[in-house]
Formats: sequence, structure tokens, C-alpha cells
Amino acid sequence: MPLLTVIMPVYNGEKFLKESIDSILSQTFSDFILLVLNDNSSDATAEILDNYKKQDSRVLVITKTKNEGPANLRNEGIEKAKTEFIALLDADDIALPTRLEKQLDYLKAQPEVGVCGTWFTFFGTKSKTVKHEVSHEALKVQFLHSCGIGNPTVMFRKSVLGNLRFEHQYVPAEDYGLWSQLIHKTQFHNLPESLLKYRWHDENISQTKEANLRKSEVLIKTKQLEHLNIQPSDPNLLFYINAVSLQRKQATNTIIKTIQAAADLLERNKKLKIYNQQLFETHINRTIIRSIRNASNYNREFYKYIKSESGFFNVLKTTDKVALYFKCLF
Repeated sequence: MPLLTVIMPVYNGEKFLKESIDSILSQTFSDFILLVLNDNSSDATAEILDNYKKQDSRVLVITKTKNEGPANLRNEGIEKAKTEFIALLDADDIALPTRLEKQLDYLKAQPEVGVCGTWFTFFGTKSKTVKHEVSHEALKVQFLHSCGIGNPTVMFRKSVLGNLRFEHQYVPAEDYGLWSQLIHKTQFHNLPESLLKYRWHDENISQTKEANLRKSEVLIKTKQLEHLNIQPSDPNLLFYINAVSLQRKQATNTIIKTIQAAADLLERNKKLKIYNQQLFETHINRTIIRSIRNASNYNREFYKYIKSESGFFNVLKTTDKVALYFKCLF
């Protein structure tokens, strides 16, 4: 039995599929199964996959007769996988040669860690290396704002998932939804090295479905706030979300409510100890400072509140205090 299963969903991927498969088959670690789930593609994807099956016995293909979407396909791949270790890769990304070896070595050496990602580098129409937080506690806090792990960089232990799976209701942020829940059940870690090339092009799902992405992110952040006993029905829910995830161009009265929500979050966490308090406070302070900098309007009443009542005036830099004074005065 191989040690690892690599899951790759694909839909009409003829343009980049070969590069992605080759990047896996040429890994320095070779004891794996590459499980490709073909989502009823209408281009040459099936033919490409047939050729790889003939060339390499490690390539297994499941072909769907109707389109099911990447979340459902990854879930099926997880169910089919017979190995404890599972890695993910999208059909247009490229894994660097040592990716699987380095992640597997780390997970073997750190049995308490259930999920291991890596840094990654955009290429194509966008060029940038994304360096997410590395340690578990820092990642937990980062997840309140955004997904702290690149989905196609993930390797995990199947046993830590329990009943958790990618949820279709969160598409196109189903990865954020899953990992933001799982991080409260097992340790996470990002290798501080870019081991994946993430292709950025006009067809990226995060670009084409922006409105759905924003809605999904609100649901995911709401779910995380439940760990601090904040319910979805709470009338101040959006202010709590704004306190951990920057919302630009808020009106001053909205920022005041966000600041009040932030203070409440800090007190809740002191009691519940869900997040590292120092990291949590630093994150919230940064969010509040940026919210004040990016207010949609300013007035003297707002300055008075920030200075005398908010409790956050002392965390502002001197330059921010001066800028706030003049913005509110004029």
C-alpha cells in the first residue's frame, strides 16, 4: 500500500493538466497514488488522463458523468483514499519537486500536527510569493481574517478530519470553510518555503465568483466566532466580524460599534482562552487602527471618543494620532 494519496479534481483542464501531473510524477518522493477526478470534462482531459494511466501505474482516474464541482470531488477523493496521508493539488498548479517529501517528513516528525501547508508563489498574470503564518497559534488568529493555508499546498492526516468535509454551501471558499473548522481540532503548520507554483489567470474561481466569495467568508467567520460564544443571531455580529477582519470605509458611528465589539472579544477570549491572548490582541489592535485610518468620514465627536472612551488611543502611533486629530478637526 502506498504511503500517500494525492487528490486532483479537474474540469476541462487540457491546457495545464499535463504540467500539473508531471510535477507530481517527478517528485523526489514517489510512493503515492495520484487520484484524478474528472468532472465530466468536455475537452481533451479524458484523453490526456488515459495516456498517463498507460504510462504510470500510480495514476488512477475517476470519471464523472455529470458536473459535481471541486468540493464534492475532493470529498469523494478523501473517501476513496486508503492512505492515512493525503495531499491536494489543483489541475492548473505546479508542485515543486521536493514538496511531498518535505511535508511528509515534517508530519512524520510531528505527530501532533494534522495539517501541513507551505508557502506558495503566484505565476501567470500575477507574480507574488504568499507567506502565510507558520505556527499553529498564529494561524488560528489569521483564520479570523482570511484563509491561512493554500489549499493546493495542503497535506493532512485523514484520521484528523472526523466528519468534517468540504461544504458546498461555502463554494468558492470551501477550503477556507473546512480548514477554519479543523484548526480547532488539530495542530496546523505551514512550511516556511514556497513549494508550489499557483497559476493565476482570468478563470480563477476566486475572480469569477467574487460576490459568492464575500458571502461565504461572512458565514465562515460567523462560524469561527461561535467559539467565543457569539451566535449568528447576535445583532452585533457584523461589528464582531469587522473587529477581526478589516472592513474599509466604515462610517464613524460603525467604527465606534466595531471598537466596542473588539473590547468585548478581548474579554471573552481572556475567559475562554480560545486564542493566544497576546496574538489575538495584536491582531485586533491592528484591525482597529486600520479601521480608523480608513474611515469614510471624520468629525470632532469621533476624535473625542477615540481619545477618551475607546481604550484604543494608546495603541495608535504618534503619526496616526496627529493625522486623526487634523482629519477630525478639518
